[in-house]
Amino acid sequence: MVLSDVEILSALKAGTIKIVPFNKNCLNPAGYDLRLKNTVMIQPGVQELVSTIERIELDLGVVGFLNIRSSFAREGVIGSLALVDPGFRGQLTIALFNASKQRIEIRKGERFVQITFAKLGERAKRRYVGRYQDSQGVVKSLR
Repeated sequence: MVLSDVEILSALKAGTIKIVPFNKNCLNPAGYDLRLKNTVMIQPGVQELVSTIERIELDLGVVGFLNIRSSFAREGVIGSLALVDPGFRGQLTIALFNASKQRIEIRKGERFVQITFAKLGERAKRRYVGRYQDSQGVVKSLR
């Protein structure tokens, strides 16, 4: 079940979801817009790693799904967006690719990705314990 704005606010109050810093202007009917930590200029045909301002923490009963905001998708930005596992905590690193023929600037503090929260049918037994736990800023892959 995807959480509504009312349910997101209840989850924030209960502590099952944490968004720090929280900005009420980023809350949507079925999600929350995450903001860019640092300004980025993405050249055509180039991928850039960026991070969110917000630190996210999810309880074992909640999962997050990321989507690029449609305004950026319409300009040619493609996001490599992963699932945010139950038990994750930290800032999110996101790969953005410019598929257009024009350079695209996204400014610090601009809303660029939406996270949608879903309640699991049953709480997960295990929490996320991967390399990106407690991440701050951009974290590159070790592959």
